[in-house]
Amino acid sequence: MSKVPVICVDGPSGAGKGTLSQRLAETLGWHLLDSGALYRIVGHACVLRDISWQDESRVVEVAETLDVRFVPSPAGVSVWLEGEDVTAQIRSQDGSRGASAVAVLAKVRVALLDRQRSMATLPGLVADGRDMGTVVFPNAVLKIFLTASAEARARRRQAQLLEKGESVSLPRLLDSINERDERDTNRSASPLVAAKDAVLIDSSTLTVDAVCDRVLELAADKGLIARSPN
Repeated sequence: MSKVPVICVDGPSGAGKGTLSQRLAETLGWHLLDSGALYRIVGHACVLRDISWQDESRVVEVAETLDVRFVPSPAGVSVWLEGEDVTAQIRSQDGSRGASAVAVLAKVRVALLDRQRSMATLPGLVADGRDMGTVVFPNAVLKIFLTASAEARARRRQAQLLEKGESVSLPRLLDSINERDERDTNRSASPLVAAKDAVLIDSSTLTVDAVCDRVLELAADKGLIARSPN
């Protein structure tokens, strides 16, 4: 794992980690780890099997036996569970609630740890999540902590849902984001916190291009990639 370059992108829900990470992976030709999707898949699989998100032992069994694939597509990365495309289901509000519920279970996080680390293969990995730089890849050379105001994140989420035909009020989304921030930062298992050596980037008023360019500059400074001649 130490010989494979890894860029960690951590931060709260809605900060733009997924969009940034996918852009970086495409630009660099590296692999992409969407750790949040793994937790969403676990939560969704529990619903399909009528397993309570609070039943830790059974949720761990689900996490250990996941038949999951990440498949690149023109619209982004699609997620397949047991041969079925479940991308839409896990990206829904219910998918978000399921991910948050199972992510607080310490044994579930342990069950998914080796699976995540095994994805660090050449030519490199962009790891998107909440504990990539603190737990999963603590020795990564470049760690980004991407954040944004709760209001900016709520507006972005509302726009995403409207594109999917889902109508959710901005105040309701803001409450949901604040509640999730509270759970993520105060959970006992891998709480959301910036690694001590992470670079903090506030994306509240920045475009995806601007954030991506900044991270690529940092990657070049760290010697992970060649510096652009421009």
